[in-house]
Amino acid sequence: MPDSASTLAPLVRMTGVTKRFGPVTVLRQVDFEVWPGEVHVLAGENGAGKSTLIKILGGVHTDFEGSLEVHGRPARPRSPTEAAALGVSVIHQELSLVGPMSVSDNIFLGQTLTRGGWVRDGPQRQQTRRLLAELGLELDVRRPVEEFAMATRQMIEIAKALSRRTDVIVMDEPTSALNGPEVDRLFNLIGQLKGQGCGIVYITHKMEEIERIADRITVLRDGVRVGSAPAGQLPSAELIRWMVGRELNEQFPRHTPRLGAERLRLENFSVYPEGGSGRASVQGINLSVRSGEIVGVGGLQGSGASDLLLGLFGAYGDGTRGRVQLEGRPVRIRAPRQAIAAGVALLTNDRKATGLVLSLSIVANATLAGLNRLSPGGWRRPRLEEVASERVIRPLGLRTASFDLEVGALSGGNQQKVAIAKWLQIEPRLLLLDEPTRGIDIGAKHEIYHLMNQWTAQGIAILLITSEMPELLALSDRVIVLHRGRVTAEFDRASATPERVLSAAMGTERLSGNQRDPTPAEFDRRTQAG
Repeated sequence: MPDSASTLAPLVRMTGVTKRFGPVTVLRQVDFEVWPGEVHVLAGENGAGKSTLIKILGGVHTDFEGSLEVHGRPARPRSPTEAAALGVSVIHQELSLVGPMSVSDNIFLGQTLTRGGWVRDGPQRQQTRRLLAELGLELDVRRPVEEFAMATRQMIEIAKALSRRTDVIVMDEPTSALNGPEVDRLFNLIGQLKGQGCGIVYITHKMEEIERIADRITVLRDGVRVGSAPAGQLPSAELIRWMVGRELNEQFPRHTPRLGAERLRLENFSVYPEGGSGRASVQGINLSVRSGEIVGVGGLQGSGASDLLLGLFGAYGDGTRGRVQLEGRPVRIRAPRQAIAAGVALLTNDRKATGLVLSLSIVANATLAGLNRLSPGGWRRPRLEEVASERVIRPLGLRTASFDLEVGALSGGNQQKVAIAKWLQIEPRLLLLDEPTRGIDIGAKHEIYHLMNQWTAQGIAILLITSEMPELLALSDRVIVLHRGRVTAEFDRASATPERVLSAAMGTERLSGNQRDPTPAEFDRRTQAG
């Protein structure tokens, strides 16, 4: 609670909140408050009940036990619109934007400016530009939001929440797709909102964000409030123990790698997402990854890192140039099915849109990549699929009552495990991991770190993209950094520091003083020397 003597009541008070889905109780007697001018972090593992609690506050779930007060008055919003009218805006982890609609139309969806029955497009666009400018964005607000990158859509979603007259803003993993400068702008904006008396409910799995902005922290575990404390009185180790119910002795476990033969080699590799006639998003990459090695790929938004992995996986068809070798043999991958046949797997950075089919069962998702092998003669073998699914899912520690559940009903961490299981079916030799721990809790992250150690011990080579700097530096045996589609630096574990990686990502540190990437011959000599 803030120290100000003038603060007489919280903006929001939730008391004894209990929520059930059928026979399953997901929240039990939870108390939660938000005061003016504070950032209240709501922490806990995936499935702890955080999203359910804020959906009650935001008017999504209306059937619950307990009481809710807004500005000291009893409230029970029956829809997000009613919640917004009470002064509560929620930025959900699953974006609520309408892809084909323009940026300005999305911002004013549900609160359209009209005069005489006609939409006032001009004032809407003007106000949209002003809101986006507060977030450091200059966009053509007439363009459909689906044409923008995920990070930009995330900022548009935040601007949409700010467009409403609101006293309480709930942010559920708002930085999951943002880079460092964008996060800084968001945190500056949060500081301004605090100064105006807004209360911020902030949900994140990133410890550095909690340490940076939290005024108070409440932890849920298995639907029960474990505790609440001022941020300065809750050390990180104790916070983690509250969240997972046990000690995590090592945040980033990485065993000493046992490197084997070269698994992947790229020479002058370029990616053209729009085809050969378009602009290259990745240019002239020279790269080598060995068996048992994790090579991290660093870079800011727009660096081309994700396009590098998509190009390798054949997602852009003929839109790649250069030489690719797998285990010493030249290959031409022009479709994902060819990549899969070659033992290459890609875990994408958006499990809901491109990693899973949310309406299908766990078994159906976990067997998608291996259906050819599991369906001899073109006939599905449900029992064989169940056995194959259990073989890859059980070691991942998936927490679920039944493998027949729809994947969409699982927590984020469990969804990510199913997405991983899908690729383990093909027994990959090269794993392309794009943000493998995005949007999952610290316990699930720790499990994935251990899995990566197991995979490299088995000889799997890994190309890793992560926007979390501590994760990138701790897990990678080597780090290459991209800036505008080109490699600007390469570091071994000993020489990689946050400052040097960020400098290279911004294009201010180069591989050599002559301001060019190495030639294939130079790259070959350096690799052999290493």
